[in-house]
Amino acid sequence: MSEQNLFEDVKKHLCSCSADLQVTPNLEAIMKMPMRELHVSIPVRMDDGSIRAFAGFRVQYNDALGPTKGGIRFHPDETIDTIRGLAAIMTWKCALHNLPLGGAKGGVICNPKKMSRGEIERLARAYIQAVCHFIGPDRDIPAPDVYTDASMMAWMMDEYSKIVQKTTFGVITGKPVSLGGSEGREDATARGGWFIIREAAKDTGIFLEGARVAIQGFGNVGANAALIGQELFSCTVVAVSDSRGGIYSRIGLDIRALLAYKEKTGSVTDFPGAENITNDELLELEVDILIPAALENVITLDNASRIKARLIAEFANGPVSSDADALLHSRGMPILPDILCNGGGVIVSYFEMVQNFNLDHWDAEEVNQRLEKKMVVAYKAVHDLSFKNNVPMRQAGYTIAVGRVVKAMKSRGWV
Repeated sequence: MSEQNLFEDVKKHLCSCSADLQVTPNLEAIMKMPMRELHVSIPVRMDDGSIRAFAGFRVQYNDALGPTKGGIRFHPDETIDTIRGLAAIMTWKCALHNLPLGGAKGGVICNPKKMSRGEIERLARAYIQAVCHFIGPDRDIPAPDVYTDASMMAWMMDEYSKIVQKTTFGVITGKPVSLGGSEGREDATARGGWFIIREAAKDTGIFLEGARVAIQGFGNVGANAALIGQELFSCTVVAVSDSRGGIYSRIGLDIRALLAYKEKTGSVTDFPGAENITNDELLELEVDILIPAALENVITLDNASRIKARLIAEFANGPVSSDADALLHSRGMPILPDILCNGGGVIVSYFEMVQNFNLDHWDAEEVNQRLEKKMVVAYKAVHDLSFKNNVPMRQAGYTIAVGRVVKAMKSRGWV
């Protein structure tokens, strides 16, 4: 993981819009710190009979707009500052997309790739036991994130329900559809991101049919981004990568075949008919659209000058460092910021909450139509403010989001 500090980067983005909003130094200082955070030690019995203690976190950054919302990561390089930064991003993301939610994030330092399914389940349930008094359907609602999935959310929901002695679907989102999950949740982040790319392409003169696309990250978000880009928008996906490396094909990759190949081999590398490349080489390809869909801080000052894409769409959280962001903007390279571009996941998570509260279930068509409407409205607001004030789209997005949080804090009488 990069040595760049995600939390410090997010605070710099907050500073960039403070002058626009005439935020006082005291209020700015309040918004630069999480309201609450919990550190826990999670003992888990491993398959060999030993007991191992895992470090876990849950950060509730700001709840002025409503209950906090944010994913849970299982990752070997997790840090509390990364979790703080991601919780802050969730706060501004929910505000930008006009959701009645605050921002949170959780994480456990572990390597699920080296754990059995049984060990992962015991860890997931133990995490909920450790944070159960910190979360709830009207307080803080977790969801899947890096290396967590719908089945883990089902275990977590089930464990919480056992603790409170009643089935509580609304405590977790990203669940299987059979347990109160929403249609369309699995590909919501990628689908929402493509709605933003579609709108931006109109404004930047990029024709999506045949547009060359490179995607760093081939997990849930990246794989769905590749599939949607190819099948719904007729783009040519020329490169993808995962944690083991990347592949490139000048004529484009067959994404359906690639998905089957990765399911069989565990990686995209050595895919027949493609050339192996590194993750760094993928980022520097000459393409129309670059989609970082993995972890934070993959584009920094070290490589920003070598980025050749016509458009960068942040499907991951914080993939471009603040310093690199400034350099790319000075080069005239449009960046669709994370709080705008990858909001589809939390939007459909919110839809899942609404369905759970109402004991309702929407079909995929309704979910996707509602998602598209929200994404387009947010894009137009950010684009128009960016154009009006002649500022980067990230600064415009933060200005809108922070303004909504400040207004809520003032209305509550907090400041």
